[in-house]
Amino acid sequence: MAEIIQRDGTWTFDGDTLRLVPGHDKNVGLLRKTLGELEVPIRAVAGISFEQGKKQGRLRLRLREGADPLTQVSGGKLADATDPYHLTVESDRYGVAEYFVDEVRNALLLEQVPADPCTEYLLTGPSVPLSVSAGDGTASFDGERVRLEWKWNTEEAKAASGTRTLALEDIESVEWQPSAGLENGYLRFKVRNASTKAPPKYDPNAIELWGFKKDPLMALVAAAVQARLPHPAQTPAPADQPKALTPAPAPAGDDPDALLRRLRELGELHQAGILTDEEFTMAKQAVLKRL
Repeated sequence: MAEIIQRDGTWTFDGDTLRLVPGHDKNVGLLRKTLGELEVPIRAVAGISFEQGKKQGRLRLRLREGADPLTQVSGGKLADATDPYHLTVESDRYGVAEYFVDEVRNALLLEQVPADPCTEYLLTGPSVPLSVSAGDGTASFDGERVRLEWKWNTEEAKAASGTRTLALEDIESVEWQPSAGLENGYLRFKVRNASTKAPPKYDPNAIELWGFKKDPLMALVAAAVQARLPHPAQTPAPADQPKALTPAPAPAGDDPDALLRRLRELGELHQAGILTDEEFTMAKQAVLKRL
């Protein structure tokens, strides 16, 4: 098992699952603290990297497209302190971080995790019920309905529409956009037969965000709803576009025959120049540990 413990959080990997636990340091973002511990199956991982700095480094976990509803709605727009898939590493733990990266990469090679997008969510998303108050309103979600309530500072025309209750089956999509510079952010729900081009300030199906501390929490509401909407890969393709193929299942983890076949495959990849000497050695050692 590989583990790295930092003030920013603790990451543990047992060969099958990464457990990401946020720390209690003052620099840990509110979104990470609210989301709590995450369990990420290795088959949801696309890659991992470690970036060194003079005083601090950063571990970055990259998930496969379509594996996680939070990643789906945030689209890489979460700040580093807020992103649950980033971990700040102190300089005296650089060696541990590099070992952690090697273990995860070895597992990705051993398990032959595909790089293609997922056809279903492999993470469940934030738990419900969930309620967040930020910007010009409060968004609540119980797993079946979204409720939007307005504050005293809501634009009068939008507030006049009253509290909104949106049934999950009536929601086509959800979008979260953080504030950037002078541009305000928003949480917006696209409702069937109620399309609008109004800006979030006037849209009764949107909450406008102004860049304050609790704004990122609206991404959790968006992710909780996204997790219960049809997966993007399940959207019917145009008639002239072939359907995506379902990836073949990986061989059983501890089957000796499967592991021996994997050793032969690694040797062929090495001879073909696809794997470097270092990558081949690490991957071979990982397989041999499982025999």
